[in-house]
Amino acid sequence: MLSVFNSQKFRFWAFVSMFLLVFVHAYNLNQSYLQPWTTPGEPMTVTGFTEYWLANGIFRFRIPMLFIISGYLFAMSDHKPYKQRAGKRVKTLLYPYLIWSAVGLLLTFVLELFPYSRNVIAETHMMQLDETRILLHQYHWYEVLARWIFFPVSYQLWFIRVLLIYNLAYPLLRWCVMHRIGKWIFFSIVTLLWLATAGFVLIEGEGLLFFSLGIWMQKTNFNIDTPNKWLQPKNWFLVFIILSIGKTWLAFRVPFNGIEPVLLLLHKLVILSGLICAWYGCNALVKYFMNKKWFAWLSAFSFMIYVLHAPLVVYATKAIFMQFSNWYAYRMVTFIVLPLCLIAGAVIFGALLRRLLPKVYSFVTGGRGLG
Repeated sequence: MLSVFNSQKFRFWAFVSMFLLVFVHAYNLNQSYLQPWTTPGEPMTVTGFTEYWLANGIFRFRIPMLFIISGYLFAMSDHKPYKQRAGKRVKTLLYPYLIWSAVGLLLTFVLELFPYSRNVIAETHMMQLDETRILLHQYHWYEVLARWIFFPVSYQLWFIRVLLIYNLAYPLLRWCVMHRIGKWIFFSIVTLLWLATAGFVLIEGEGLLFFSLGIWMQKTNFNIDTPNKWLQPKNWFLVFIILSIGKTWLAFRVPFNGIEPVLLLLHKLVILSGLICAWYGCNALVKYFMNKKWFAWLSAFSFMIYVLHAPLVVYATKAIFMQFSNWYAYRMVTFIVLPLCLIAGAVIFGALLRRLLPKVYSFVTGGRGLG
């Protein structure tokens, strides 16, 4: 059983991870698609450095954190029949995935009906299939179907998709992480996948490693309350800050050809150090906020923030840039203000839906955030 504090801790980091995710997706430099090895390709400014340092450095621990929590919690329910748990995951993961993927497509379809918003969507290239087809209205029916099921315009839903796969594959994953010899082979393979940032439609390295790690931690009674001498957060905090700043500086300066593997390695070390610092070093922060009624209430809407912020964040950023690109500090202002507005909107919408149509709210969220 989880202690009361660890239950609060899981909920706290689930909310913070979703909160930070909106800012990561609001990253708006010229090279907007972020990979661990991405170089901005523009001069280093205060805005550029800050956005890259946060979105492709400091905030990157959040998805591994969510996968560890998910694996740990799923492993805690081994006393329940596997078929029962797998069936429940269809309701809590598959249905919300299909619903919110459809919502993203419907939103895009409606926006394309109006000249201005259609032009915004075209400028984002979010829906581009080839050189001539750049709008959802130009898709064939089977391309819309593929977009709905496998490549959501609400691109953040990839997390739910792969989490469902890992939940269904849980018996195999549990055997792999607990087998006396097999666990070394398994963790070697998934660590290499993670280091290489390898991924496919249904499986990707980052989620597989950390979901499996969560299972292993629960099954081995790994101490998640007190860090051992190798996991002291004060030491790892220095690593976290120094490497994240160093990586950001290198990404802008590109001091030598072939720098991508160096950026990739630094990125992975920043993630690991960030995980350790966040989990073991922020207990006072967790206690402070989770004892505040307003924050406990707010944290119930983590899922609504997750499903509602994209693709709106991309469309809104492009619309703002098209109108205000001659304003001073428009990129930094957009990076800060737009996510806060989207988060507030998601919370307000979620609160109203939960109050007025609780059964609908329960269905579209997979039963999350009801209390």
